[in-house]
Amino acid sequence: MKITVNGNGLEVQEEVKHIKGLIDFLELEGKPLIIEHNQQILQKEEHEKAVLENGDKVEIVHFVGGG
Repeated sequence: MKITVNGNGLEVQEEVKHIKGLIDFLELEGKPLIIEHNQQILQKEEHEKAVLENGDKVEIVHFVGGG
C-alpha cells in the first residue's frame, strides 16, 4: 500500500492497517506525537481505530528535546 507521510511517499505492507501500526512501523511508539490523517487531527485513542488506505496522507509531528 502506498501512502504519503510528511510529504514523502512510503510503501507499507498490507499488515499496517491502522495509524497505530504505522507508528510501530516507523519506530515512534512511546514518543509524544501529533498525527494528522487525511487533514484530520487524531486523538491518541483514535490511533488504533483510524484505518489506513492506499493513497492516504499522514502528517506526524514529534517533539525532540535539546538545547
